Amino acid sequence: MLSKDNTIGFIGTGVMGKSMASNLLNAGYPITVHTRTKGKAKDLLDQGAVWKESVADISHSADVIITMVGYPTDVKEVYFGAAGILANAKAGTYVVDMTTSKPALAQDIFQKAKENKLYALDAPVSGGDVGAKNGKLAS
Repeated sequence: MLSKDNTIGFIGTGVMGKSMASNLLNAGYPITVHTRTKGKAKDLLDQGAVWKESVADISHSADVIITMVGYPTDVKEVYFGAAGILANAKAGTYVVDMTTSKPALAQDIFQKAKENKLYALDAPVSGGDVGAKNGKLAS
């Protein structure tokens, strides 16, 4: 079970990700963030989130990693490769992709995560900006 002692890494602070991360901060969870453009994370940093310079940096330090990025190609980029989540997260980490993506990609992430002793969850959400702000997203 997730406790407030666990660090949540949040990758992708665009329209929906920013509000999702903000809701977690408001609930008292420690959050680290990374996005391609640091300026997009400014409001979260002002709320107390901690900036991480790379996906690998988040992966080394988080107990739970949530991704909310734009497209399946972005999901591949943050999960796979030498600097990605799957190569850098510590055993026992939970990885949760909330991007609307492809089922085959979710299966690939699950298999690689399992090999690396990680727990993977594919949890795409809908509800847009308003749903994210109000904490009313649907899965």
